[in-house]
Amino acid sequence: MNIEELRDYCLQKRGVTEGFPFGEDTLVFKVGGKIFLLTGLENGNRFNVKCDPELAVELRERHNEVKPGYHMNKVHWNTVYMDGALTAKQLCQMVDHSYDLIFKSLPKQSQAEILALA
Repeated sequence: MNIEELRDYCLQKRGVTEGFPFGEDTLVFKVGGKIFLLTGLENGNRFNVKCDPELAVELRERHNEVKPGYHMNKVHWNTVYMDGALTAKQLCQMVDHSYDLIFKSLPKQSQAEILALA
């Protein structure tokens, strides 16, 4: 998976917006106004995603490409390298997990509005 494929995958998700709130070199994806993924454009080979703390540790132990979140809360965020042994399916599962965690944390009204989007 490359950065363009990652971007396309994120934008397919319901209610996702993209932007550059931290400067022009960090692309951020949000759902309901909350970040679920960010990636640096300079080194487009990795991204940060939110993760359940227990799963985060498990993924880090199992895969060399998964590290504690760079410049993030290392309990809840992982940095994932796309240019290693992880398959596109595995990468997508990590993106999905992050999106789902953020979506479920949104108020019920926001969730309903996002689900109503075509």
